[in-house]
Amino acid sequence: MTFSDAVADIGEAVRKRHLATTFGWQDVAQRYRRSRIGAFWLTINMGVMIGALGLIFGNLFRAPMQEFLPFVGCGLIVWSFISTCLSEGCAAFIGAEGIILQVRMPLFTHVMRTLWRNIIVFAHNLVIVPVALIAVSASISWAALIALPGFLVVSINLLWMMLVLATICARFRDMTQVVQNFLQVIFYATPIVWQMKTLPANFPAYFFDFNPFYHLITLIRAPLLGEIPSSVTWLYAITTSILGWLFALWFFGRYRKRIPYWL
Repeated sequence: MTFSDAVADIGEAVRKRHLATTFGWQDVAQRYRRSRIGAFWLTINMGVMIGALGLIFGNLFRAPMQEFLPFVGCGLIVWSFISTCLSEGCAAFIGAEGIILQVRMPLFTHVMRTLWRNIIVFAHNLVIVPVALIAVSASISWAALIALPGFLVVSINLLWMMLVLATICARFRDMTQVVQNFLQVIFYATPIVWQMKTLPANFPAYFFDFNPFYHLITLIRAPLLGEIPSSVTWLYAITTSILGWLFALWFFGRYRKRIPYWL
């Protein structure tokens, strides 16, 4: 019954996906209510940060700006999407406490809602990519289209991670802070604002092979930079999504009925 309960909840949430998309749009609209620029404030903030980090770290590492600025820009945009989904995913059930306790609705709807509103913000931030490329006289190749299936695989992975985190954090509220601290460490341990070629020649390659966030970022960033993600990256990300969803279905199915009591 563990798997069947989880599959039934998720299946109903997917069939009623209009609930998640409507709530997600409302979240973004409410956050920037009476603002003339709206969600583009996040885009402006992201653009300023990319420009500052690109100039500082580009000169620090003595990297060609034509190569380094797009690398940092795409990396920060994708990382912001992933990290925000995970950190907000921790509070997916906690933030929807009123709805969960009063309205009969699939619990997975609230996870989809969190992902959707971050997809909206991610779409706004993608405007920075062509601007950054134009600024350094670079161009977008047809390889950028591969970022679409890459984004799909990343989103599938994020959904099972968010589902597990939302369930755990509903019971243990301190886990939200643990996850945020963990994401800060991962940010510096993943080549986002620094490039792998700056590392010593004897640096162990397995450090990246077993870093799932490196592969998830590469699936989107590499095509945007005109590169094709390696077969290892695709295999790692797809395998992680399959194994992750098997665990998430078991975990969510086992504790799904307890979540309202934890809230």
